[in-house]
Amino acid sequence: MDHSPFPPGFFARSDQAPDAAFYAIERLVTHIDDAAIAAVSALYDRMILDRYADAAVLDLCSSWISHFSRRPRRLAALGMNAAELEANPMATERVVCDLNLDPTLPFDDAAFDAVTCCVSVDYLTRPFDVFAEAARVLRPEGVFVCTFSNRCFPTKAINGWLSTDDRGHCAIVATYFAETPGFGPPEVRLENPSAPGDPLFAVWAHRAPLGPITTDSA
Repeated sequence: MDHSPFPPGFFARSDQAPDAAFYAIERLVTHIDDAAIAAVSALYDRMILDRYADAAVLDLCSSWISHFSRRPRRLAALGMNAAELEANPMATERVVCDLNLDPTLPFDDAAFDAVTCCVSVDYLTRPFDVFAEAARVLRPEGVFVCTFSNRCFPTKAINGWLSTDDRGHCAIVATYFAETPGFGPPEVRLENPSAPGDPLFAVWAHRAPLGPITTDSA
């Protein structure tokens, strides 16, 4: 977008080195606890698998696990580490892609019923470009679901994320949706309010039932 609603330096990080080296290390671990993972799976059931027959899903910033309770008909796992993606049993296709280097998604317009991004939205340095691309590849009334907790790799999270609390994180992601043409009003929810461990926040919005969106990420 031409004008960001956030101040200068918001999307900078303490580690400004290219991400490829950082994510070259294979990490077959989970980044939230089991209760939070269960909350992600329940959310995906409710928002995606129970709503879209034969769902086609794009999982952004994916890894070795996508937290679906059952395999979608199509799950395109897009992430930074080829070995992690290869280990993902839910994936039907795998794409290695650095969205901070090039946010263009290598998929046709209106190719997916849903887009997901689990515990990784805080690492996006060009989120408006990524969200615009998500809108482009979503079918009308499809949904983009972002989930996150209170953990991160602090050297790779954007400064704006590190300087705000959980409420602020929800507001940041809601702003990404609100400022991206093609999405309806964002919704924000704490998915596991009674759980004692990691909180699981979700922010989502549906693709507006409009015509095609053209994005320019150059």
